[in-house]
Amino acid sequence: MTKYFLTPLIFSFLMLASCGEKETVRVKDDLKCKPYEFSQISGWKDDNLEDAFHAFELTCDRLKNSKEEFLGDTEIKIKTADFLNICRNKPSDSRDFKPFIEKNFKPCLVVFEGKDEGKFTSYYEAEIKASKVKTPRYNVPIYGKPNDLIEFNPKDFDKSLPSKRLVGRIDNNKLVPYYKRSDIVKNGVNAPVILWSDSYVDVYVMQIQGSAVADLDDGSKVRIGFADTNGREFKGIGSILLENGLIKPGQASMGKIKKWLKENHQTAKKYLNENQRYVFHRLSNAEGPIGALGIPLTAGRSLAVDKKFIPLGALLWLETSGPNCEKIEKLVIAQDIGGAIKGPIRGDYFWGSGGDDVLELAGKMNAKGRYFILLPKNKGE
Repeated sequence: MTKYFLTPLIFSFLMLASCGEKETVRVKDDLKCKPYEFSQISGWKDDNLEDAFHAFELTCDRLKNSKEEFLGDTEIKIKTADFLNICRNKPSDSRDFKPFIEKNFKPCLVVFEGKDEGKFTSYYEAEIKASKVKTPRYNVPIYGKPNDLIEFNPKDFDKSLPSKRLVGRIDNNKLVPYYKRSDIVKNGVNAPVILWSDSYVDVYVMQIQGSAVADLDDGSKVRIGFADTNGREFKGIGSILLENGLIKPGQASMGKIKKWLKENHQTAKKYLNENQRYVFHRLSNAEGPIGALGIPLTAGRSLAVDKKFIPLGALLWLETSGPNCEKIEKLVIAQDIGGAIKGPIRGDYFWGSGGDDVLELAGKMNAKGRYFILLPKNKGE
């Protein structure tokens, strides 16, 4: 996809000044923003925003010291100063949150290539059994961030290059891509082992989800959070198994996939490495799993997005369907990203924490949907 750049001044005008008008606003060639009123949005009056208010407070607190002009280097821009001004005036009571949103934000329907629908899936925080020490049972390492992993951005070296996070390591005084999954599984990696698990399949699923709650063999619990990745390409295990004829299309939910992997562990080994992405973790004392924004995710209110298009911290009104075709019409906040979450109308809905029952719900969700991005109003609008 060709990327079109506009100056910050033009973006500021398009996204922050024009969205109050009654005409669709062109963000770039194929990406548009269509202004709406809250009264026109299905389900708005029925959404209880109490837990959304807490997620908003966490977001405001995380961004309050930002010195950046915009909330991220995204196609759809929101001025940081405008967003933080709204944060500074937020109500103290969640019961006042809905009129506060209506007063300070303008909903704009995201439209890409003439369509307002995209794909929405969901993820969850897994449960995993683990130990602080290696034993005959607990012998699968859960790695922390490697000591030799280097993160860099080409734009830091040449302003004409695109801004992109890359990951590598030094080999014979040369910067090269970091090890792929098969190398790490076979040879280990220069990284601390934060815990030991009894199941590589559980570790694999945890890496897909990004985090987990570990039930330790001493009876305690600890949260495992996302730390980093090896920077390699992500490929979904469902796609891998389908392409190789190992499961049928109707068996592609994450719950069924995990069951198949455990029942066919030896056969599955070589296919798991087709996903070259490897996720590293850290221990966390947070109230929930930490998303890409750096704050705990809130069940049912956090959404993983493609930060090329949607800024982290942005409020979104989501309209889609859940795993049992139930309507989901609610306020969410862009607080996370994902390797498979690509596109201007694409989201991964955070379902919450739990075991295989929650995994089955989260893994079944695969629906069309749309979202409105809520943009700060102009003063006097």
